[in-house]
This record gives sequence, structure tokens and C-alpha cells, in this order.
Amino acid sequence: MISFYSLPTEILILILHQLLVQDLSALARTSRFFHAVVNDFGWAVYRRNNPRPSMSLLKSQTSGWTAKDSAKYDVLADKSWSQFEFSARPLASPWAGKEQPILAINPSRLVIGAGSSIYSYTFGTSTNHGAPPVVLEGSCVLTTQRDRRSCITALTFIPDGGLDQTLCVGFQDGTFERIIISGRSKRQTTANLRVQRSTAQPLHLPSKDLLESLSSSRNSLLSLSAGGRATLTDITMPSAVTSTIELGTRSWVSHLSMESTSPYAAFGTSSATPLTIHPITNDRLAQIPSAVLGQAASVSNGSAVYGICGGPPSSLWGSSPEVVVSGWYNGSVSIHDLRSSSRGCAPEITPHSPAPLRPVLTLVNSWSIEPIYSVSSGGGSGSHVAAGWARHSLVSMWDVRSPVGGLSLHAPLNDPSPVYSLFLESSRLFGVTQSRPFVLDFGPGITETTYPDLGFSSRGFSHFNQKGADGFGYYVTKYLHRPSRVES
Repeated sequence: MISFYSLPTEILILILHQLLVQDLSALARTSRFFHAVVNDFGWAVYRRNNPRPSMSLLKSQTSGWTAKDSAKYDVLADKSWSQFEFSARPLASPWAGKEQPILAINPSRLVIGAGSSIYSYTFGTSTNHGAPPVVLEGSCVLTTQRDRRSCITALTFIPDGGLDQTLCVGFQDGTFERIIISGRSKRQTTANLRVQRSTAQPLHLPSKDLLESLSSSRNSLLSLSAGGRATLTDITMPSAVTSTIELGTRSWVSHLSMESTSPYAAFGTSSATPLTIHPITNDRLAQIPSAVLGQAASVSNGSAVYGICGGPPSSLWGSSPEVVVSGWYNGSVSIHDLRSSSRGCAPEITPHSPAPLRPVLTLVNSWSIEPIYSVSSGGGSGSHVAAGWARHSLVSMWDVRSPVGGLSLHAPLNDPSPVYSLFLESSRLFGVTQSRPFVLDFGPGITETTYPDLGFSSRGFSHFNQKGADGFGYYVTKYLHRPSRVES
């Protein structure tokens, strides 16, 4: 009889691929041999099979934590997601005016563009199994002009060889700047952010047009104006425009995917076909869409799409760039799989367009009928979708494995505002309203030093007295969704 101990290590590693967390823990306690096998291979195998992409945790996961530490963190965060337990924190005091801010994130920083200023937060490293800290690095005013045309309307990080310092900032008038964040010196006592600025090729928009969206993927940058002018540029040659197309309608948001086997750009507009997919061939945008993404038959037709992102990393459809999540004016979230063949009737207004692709899943919050301004995917078990609504700083979250329910909440301090931008990762959701950025943290190990201490809130109460269940979070109003199912 063959002993389990006599099996080659390669066979044992294959067996480890099939084990759950509790199985790995039990196996590690059986003997010193299997304790070593699980620690050396098992936890790393588990994390590869159960990815939890997270920008703000990446430094700790790669330099401070063992594979077992990371797996433990993910399991505890997943448990908190399943029970809707989190800490809610504003990341800043309210800005002086009402802004329409935008978020950008990479493994080193979270940057907010609001008005004519940028605000940078760095991600620290945790070595004591606590939550990695989020630290205010500083802020910088890019222009002192009061003209709205000089306000930041688009923001994205671009590749810089892993330095995580380079931003492309777009202004309402169609001008761009490439900004390198130098950070703060150890001797610096002020919160002024040091940056290096250089101008980039402007879009030359008509006088009444404005820059609405920026999206980057690999070495490509996609810009979209409100009038529907979409421009694809090679980041390595910023002065050279690769291609430009005219959508010919009011446009809101873009999503670029160069990782797909068939690279594409998705555009959200106000039109009879609010969500279209345009293929990219030989680094050139196609004028005619290859796909029109429609809505479920039981949902009232949406006239506009304001938010687009990729699909959840762990879901029924797999971690594929062919999955597109969109937030609509009618208050629904649609998930489309571009590999699907399920189509509806072609729209009568545009007979030459392809028949609309039906969503593989539609998510709704039956308590709210407001437009959705922003969407993001990730969260617990890598299977959640979050949406930011047009009013009351409302955020909704769904688990695509059980989409009939869900949770909605008002961002901390309940600003009477849209949630303009969201970024969802394994344990944290970053968002921003007209007044301030905020975070919802589902992970373990949160302390009073994890996030910036704001002292007294805008309501005059210390955050330790606002009914935070853990003593560190702010109280937020939250409610479960009424169970509902939308047929495709």
C-alpha cells in the first residue's frame, strides 16, 4: 500500500490545488512534514486559485506578509463581506466648494482630482497582521484660475516602469498634463505635494465641448469628450494621435481594454444605443461598433450609461476582460459577456447597427430609481459589484453569486451628493462625493492609525462618538435590498 508520505512533491502540490482553507489548516496540523508542505506550497496555491486583487494591499502582500498571512486576511475579509460588517471612514475634511471629483489608483497611491487640485494618499506596509495604513501624502493646486474650463474632469495613472508616480490629468478644456508625483521629503512639515508637470498634446476640442473621460490600458490612452470625440493615443509617444472617431452624441464615459484577445473600447452615451463596443485593430479605433449592449427585456429602456468597468475577478463568467459592467440612467446595473450569443431586436433608429447583446445578469435596488453614476467590481470572494448613485451619497453592493439581494448604504457623513467615482478591491471600497473621499473597509486589523485622523467631523462630533461599532468607523445608514429578480 502506497503511503501518502511517499508521494512525490509534485503530486502533493496537485492535491493541494483541490483543498479549501479548512482542509489546508487541518493538513498542516497532522505532522511536521505536512506543516512544511502547506506553508511552502499550500497557501500560495490557495491564493493563486482564489485571487483577491487589491491595489492598497499589494505592498504588504508582496513584501510584508507570508502567503498564509495573505490567505488569512482574505478569509477574514470574505467573512466580513458575507455579514456586511465594515468600518466606514471619510478620508478628508469637506472641500470648500461642491466638486465633481474623480479617483485614480495604483499599488502605491490613491489620487483624487477635485476642482483644480489633486490629493494623494499613499499605501503603507503592514508587518504585524494589521490593516495596511492609508496616509495622506499631500495636495497640490494645479491652477489658480476660477474658470470651470480649468477644472480636472479626467484622471488616470499611466505606466512608468513600476514607479507608480505618473498621472495623466485631463482638464475640461481638453488640455492634458503628465504629472509625476515626487512625494514629500522626510524633513517636509507641510502637506504640499511635490510634482513635476509637463504638457501633453491637447485635444483641440470645439469651444463648447469638454473632456469627459480618460481610460488607460497597457501603453494606450483613450480620451472621450462630451461631444463624442474619442481619441486613442500611444502613451510612449504622447504627441502622436493613433486614431480619432466621432460618436456624434452626448458622451459620458469610456472603458479601454487592450488585454482582451480582441482589444476594444466601450463608450457610455445618451442615445438610442447608450452602450457600444468599438474594436481596436492595429492600434486604430473602428468607427462602426462591433456590438451594441442592451438591457434585460423586463427593465425599462435606459437612455444613458454613466459608468463602465470590467467584471468581477471571480464569477460564473471567469476573470475575463470580455465581461463588461455598466451603470445606467434607469438605476440598473448590467453585466454583459461579449462572448455570449444572446441578442435582442435591433433598434429601429439605427438599422445598420448590430442587434443588441443581452446582459447575462441585471442588478437592481428596488428601493431606488435614481441614475447610477459609477460602478466597480471586486470585493468579497472577488464576486461583488458596487454602484454609486446620483443622490444622497448612496452606494449599493451585490454578490453576483446571489444577486437577488444586496446592500445599500449612505457614505459616512451622508453628503447630499452623487457618488461620482468608485474603486472596489478585495477588502476596501474607495469612493468620492462632491465634498470628500471615503472608504469602506471590510478587512481585519483596523486601528486608529489605519486612516487619517480628522479630529472633529463637520457635524462637530468626534468620530469616536458616532456609533461606530468598532470604535474607529463612522456610523452609516444601511439597509438590505428587497429581494427581486430581473429576467434577461
